[in-house]
Amino acid sequence: MCTMLPNEPLREAFLDYLVSNKSYSPRTISTYRADLTDFEAFLTTLDEEITWVTVDADIIRRWVVARMEKGISPVTMKRGLSALRSFYRYLLREGYADTDPTLRVSNPKVGKPLPAFVREAEMDSLLDRPGLFSEDFEGVQQHLIILLLYSTGLRIAELIGLNVGDINLKRDELRVMGKRNKERIVPFGHELHEALNHFLETYRAQTAPHTPLLSGQRSERISRTAVYNTVRDHLAMVTTQKKRSPHVLRHTFATVMLNNGADLEAVKELLGHESVSTTQIYTHTTFEELKKAYKKAHPRA
Repeated sequence: MCTMLPNEPLREAFLDYLVSNKSYSPRTISTYRADLTDFEAFLTTLDEEITWVTVDADIIRRWVVARMEKGISPVTMKRGLSALRSFYRYLLREGYADTDPTLRVSNPKVGKPLPAFVREAEMDSLLDRPGLFSEDFEGVQQHLIILLLYSTGLRIAELIGLNVGDINLKRDELRVMGKRNKERIVPFGHELHEALNHFLETYRAQTAPHTPLLSGQRSERISRTAVYNTVRDHLAMVTTQKKRSPHVLRHTFATVMLNNGADLEAVKELLGHESVSTTQIYTHTTFEELKKAYKKAHPRA
């Protein structure tokens, strides 16, 4: 049989336990306190006589619904339920409760975040800006890195792994070694053809096919850090979004392709995805763009 105590002392006893026995950080304690206090306040709106040990699963579900109707995200709500579950485990262990009502409550579904991408107009601004890339080796290679990622959707490892012999300018194709050593052929257009042709003639004219296409200052294969810094610094010139990684340009490639009518199966093959379900995340992105365009353009939207 449990011993009932008022709500607040139980909550504070639990938080003291987390500090002394679990060494939780002050930030975590503050978050737990806020979530549990919010739940207590919700209980008061239902019935001032409800205590922690008389709560049932339906009450917890009503709290979840009420918070989410106020705009609380599923991720934040999941964190709140985690605090509540930890609290009830404590109550059971200390003998303050006989049952755990959280066991019958599921977390709200958390949708996968849409992949970050750069808008087509922003990429045009970056690649078409006169004088942005210098005419020396560093500038030419930086321009090539941006254009390769945007034009082909390569992963950063695939980009770094490119050799001179992987470039076929007669057919405008790249031979790419993807995940699990799966090879694929990726086509490219006139702009990348011109950039590759200039780079190869100027800096790789007398090299063997296995020579790295992109290199560092000492002629070794270019590093992930160098590629990442190149992309981050140049995207910062045209976008304010926080994510500015090479993978963002892969997302951008897929989004631009689908927005301009490419078949989903074709984009899957270009990206080297095993399943079309992986590629479908980009259809959500393009649909969001369509909704924004509709709301902006339709007089009754």
